[in-house]
Amino acid sequence: MKTAAVTAAVLTALAVPAQAVVAADTTKIGYGLGPAADGENCPADALAFNERYKALGAYSLSPDKERILLTFDQGYENGYTERILDTLKEKGVRAIFFLTGDYAKREPELVKRMIAEGHILGNHGMTHASLPTLSDSEAREEILSLHKYVLNNYGYEMQYFRPPCGEYSERALEIIAECGYKTVFWSSAYVDWKTDAQPSPAEGIQRLSQAAHGGEILLLHSVSSTNAEILGQLIEMFREKGFKV
Repeated sequence: MKTAAVTAAVLTALAVPAQAVVAADTTKIGYGLGPAADGENCPADALAFNERYKALGAYSLSPDKERILLTFDQGYENGYTERILDTLKEKGVRAIFFLTGDYAKREPELVKRMIAEGHILGNHGMTHASLPTLSDSEAREEILSLHKYVLNNYGYEMQYFRPPCGEYSERALEIIAECGYKTVFWSSAYVDWKTDAQPSPAEGIQRLSQAAHGGEILLLHSVSSTNAEILGQLIEMFREKGFKV
């Protein structure tokens, strides 16, 4: 992936203008993927999610079957983001960084570097609150207050939202679309956020290699020492498998 525009184009290609949903379901759903996959190793649940919610501009897979998108959730800084950015720059890769409000306020230099180096900033909620637990007005505030903060302080207008806690409802997806956003989940992830129980580098590479598939949206956490260590190897491994990153 040579430019941020490539990533943006991939995501935009899938998006379908949101359509009104009558009496949208407010039931809270915890996003997750089962082990079933198609013949190209693509998770069946991710395919089903895309089909079910594409009218709301929500998806967990990219339409570009030749590419893997790297995304990072930025809840707090654990000292590894600078190294991650160094590796991405070295490998010529642009990623999506989903910021919480706390991160956007506490880490201005890192956020400015993300923008300067062509990465995409995504919205992960001002307070990382689960949208289905909020009223409609509270959910809009959770999204738009961070949107306005980043626009006012960094001159950057975000377009992609990742639901905090991986929790959503049909109504929440509808509100996200009403706020002018597209919802981005993921089609691959592993337990990398437990800072006191990190997988070994070998385990991380093995798990992510086994899960690789075209159109993959990979969720990683920048608080992970393992991710910081293996990122360069991971990118090269994906490329050796024939994927663009």
